[in-house]
Amino acid sequence: MGIKKRQAQKVKPTHPGAILREDFLDDYGLTVASLAGAIGTSRQTINELLRERRALTPVMALRLSKLFGNRPDFWLDAQRAVDLWEAEKQYRKKLNGIKRIRLV
Repeated sequence: MGIKKRQAQKVKPTHPGAILREDFLDDYGLTVASLAGAIGTSRQTINELLRERRALTPVMALRLSKLFGNRPDFWLDAQRAVDLWEAEKQYRKKLNGIKRIRLV
């Protein structure tokens, strides 16, 4: 009943804002203002997400998935990967001090 140790990723995962910026805006002919209007949020919120200064929330994942016809998990998985990568970098020393417990 062991769980394999997750290998540390050396390269930061792609932020969902970068995915939105690089793979969706141009393809759909969207601007910051038109995207904000389409999903009912502010231009500031979209700008911060696109500039990777804001984390993608579950509500934003629902909004984007509704607009683009994909699953909210697509967006949330991207954010989760970034969050785990950042937490692992920030807490590496403390995490290395935790020793794995074994079943007896």
